[in-house]
Amino acid sequence: MANYARLKKALLALQTRLQPLHEGDSRQDPASQKRLLVESLFKDVDVDGDGHLSRSELAQHMLKEQGLEEDFLGCSPGDLLRFDDDNKDGLLTLHEFYTAFQVVQLSLAPEERVSVATVTVGLSTVLTCAVRGDLRPPIVWKRNGLALNFLDLEDINQDFGEDDSLYITKVTTIHMGNYTCHASGYEQLFQTHVLQVNVPPVIRVHPETQAQEPGVAASLRCHAEGIPMPRITWLKNGMDVSTQMSKQLSLLGLSVGNMFYIFSDDGIIILHPVDCEIQRHLKPTEKIFMSYEEICPQREGGTTQPCQWASAVNVRHRYIYVAQPALSRVLVVDVQAQKVLQSIGVDPLPAKLSYDKSHDQVWVLSWGNVHKSQPSLQVITEASTGQGQHLIRTPFAGVDDFFIPPTNLIINHVRFGFIFNNSDPAVHKVDLETLMLLKTIRLQSHGCLPQAMAHTHLGGYFFIQCRQHSSSPAAPQLLLDSVTDAVVGPNGHVTGTPHTSPDGRFLVSVASSSPQLHVQEITLRGEIQTLYDLKVSQGVSDVAFQPSFTQGDQYYVYATLETEPDLLFLELSTGKTGMLKGLKEPPAPAGPARAWAGPRRIVRDSGLFGQYLLTPARESLFLINARQNAPRCEVAGVKGGTTVVWVGEV
Repeated sequence: MANYARLKKALLALQTRLQPLHEGDSRQDPASQKRLLVESLFKDVDVDGDGHLSRSELAQHMLKEQGLEEDFLGCSPGDLLRFDDDNKDGLLTLHEFYTAFQVVQLSLAPEERVSVATVTVGLSTVLTCAVRGDLRPPIVWKRNGLALNFLDLEDINQDFGEDDSLYITKVTTIHMGNYTCHASGYEQLFQTHVLQVNVPPVIRVHPETQAQEPGVAASLRCHAEGIPMPRITWLKNGMDVSTQMSKQLSLLGLSVGNMFYIFSDDGIIILHPVDCEIQRHLKPTEKIFMSYEEICPQREGGTTQPCQWASAVNVRHRYIYVAQPALSRVLVVDVQAQKVLQSIGVDPLPAKLSYDKSHDQVWVLSWGNVHKSQPSLQVITEASTGQGQHLIRTPFAGVDDFFIPPTNLIINHVRFGFIFNNSDPAVHKVDLETLMLLKTIRLQSHGCLPQAMAHTHLGGYFFIQCRQHSSSPAAPQLLLDSVTDAVVGPNGHVTGTPHTSPDGRFLVSVASSSPQLHVQEITLRGEIQTLYDLKVSQGVSDVAFQPSFTQGDQYYVYATLETEPDLLFLELSTGKTGMLKGLKEPPAPAGPARAWAGPRRIVRDSGLFGQYLLTPARESLFLINARQNAPRCEVAGVKGGTTVVWVGEV
C-alpha cells in the first residue's frame, strides 16, 4: 500500500506540472486546491467524458510516457480500480476518485448554518454538528474563537464517537452564547449553535406579611428576575387587580431594621432614612462588648483623635464587619443589638474587606504598611455566627487586590475568586472553599496590569480594568470568558472601572480621572452591546444602582462627581440624565495618612426595595429620595462619613 500511496502522489505531482492552477484558484486553501487538482486529473483521464473512468482509460494514462520513470513495484493507474472501486462495477466515479485521493467533501445545509437551542438552567444539553461528508476529519468546537476540544473543562466535554457532539452536563447562565463547529482543517465551513438558557422566575416580596388599621396606607412590593424577563401581575383572591392597585400603592415606612450605618470620625452613626434622624450614635469611647476596649482608643494623655475606618461589609443583615487599619483589627457590629460585639486582630493595616456569602466568610486584605510592601490575605470563617470565628491566613504572597463575584437572585452560589498584583500582568483564579490556587491567566500579551474587575453571569464574562500608565491613554478593558478562563480580547473601546447592575444586565464604566461614562447592556443571550457613551463635566467618583419604581427590569444610576457637589442621575434604558445640585462640597481628598480610603465621595443605595441613597459631604450627610429623585434631607455635624453600610430586612 505504501507504493500505491506513492503512485497517487506522483499522479498529482504530474497533474500539477501539466495543468497548473489558475491564479484565482491558487489563492484558495490547500484542501480546495487539492480538490481542484483531483477534478482536473479525473477530466483528463475520462477520455469519452461519460463521468466514469474505465480500466482502458486508466491504462492509457501511463506514467512512463509522461517522463516519470520511478519504479512503483508493479503499481499502475489501473490499480485505482483494484483498491477504490467501492461498488465493484469496474468503473470509477468522481466520488470514488475523491475517496481514492482522500479529498474531503463536506456539506452543510443552508437551513442548518445557524441552530438555536433553548435549555433550562440546571439541565444537560447536547450540541451536534451538522457538517457532514465522507472522510470528514474530527470536529472542532469553538466558543469566542477558542477551541474547546483540548481544554479540561469541568462542565463541557466532547464525545469522541462518530458525531463528535458537544456535551454540557449542567447548564448555567454562563454557558449561554454562540458555539461554532467545523471539520478540522476546513474552518471556512462552520455551523453556529446559539445556546439560550431559560431561568425560572425568582421572586422576592416586601413585606411578606403586614397588618394595618383600616384607612392606613400600605405598600406591597414585588421583584422578580428570570429568563425570559418575568412580567408581574397582582392578584387579589385570584382576581387580577394590577390596574386598580397601581394607583393605590403608597410607601410604607421602613421598619427599625432598615438603617444606614455610617462610620465617621466621631464613631458609628445609625441613621433612619425615613425620618432623617440619627437613631443611635456609638461614641469612640464606648466599649466593645466582649473585650471592653474602646471603639476608637484615644491617644496617651487623653487627647482625642478621629476614628479611622477603611472598608465595611454587611453579613446577612445580622452583622457588620468593619476594618480599622491603624489598629490592625476588624470590629464586628451586632445589628440587632446595635452594639460593637467584638474585635478580631488581623495583620497590620487591613484595607479591604469582602463578604463571600456562598461560604459565609469575610476576606481581609492587609497592606502590612503604608507602602503596601508586605501585603497578606486572610479569611474570617463562619462570619454570620458573630462569635467563634476562625482567622485563616492564606498562602498567597504579594496580593495587591482581589475580586469575589457577587451573588444575586439567580446566582446564589459562587465558587471562584481572583487575586492579582498590580505589577504582574495576570489574574490568579482561586477556589473560595479550599483557598487553593487553581490557575494563572496571563495578560502579558495584552499589556495589561489588572486594577479592578467586575462580572456578569449572563454569558459568564469578567471585565478587567487595566492600570493606566501616567504617560499614555487608558487601555480598554479586557473580556475574560469564565467558561474557558481565556481572554476574549478588549471590551471595545471601553475604559475605566467596571460596575455591573445587581441583575448582571448593565455595565457602567467610569474613572475619577476621565469625563467618559460608558454604558453597555448584556442581553439575555449573553451578547454585549454598547448602549451609549456620555461625557460628564469631570471624573466620576462612585456609582450606585437603583431599581426602577415603574419598570421591573430597569435601573437608574446615581454617580457622584470627583470635585463637584452635584449628583448625576442616569436612566439606563433611555440615557436620560439630570443633576441633583446643592449637595455641598465632597469630603476632602484622603492624604497619605489615609491611603486606604476608597472613592472620594461614595454613594450607597438601600437595597432591592429601598428608595433612599446616602452620600457624604465634607461635614454632613445627604439622603436622596430616589422615588422623587430629589434630596430628602441633610444630616449636619458628621465628618469623615466615607464608610457606609446599608442594613435591611431583605
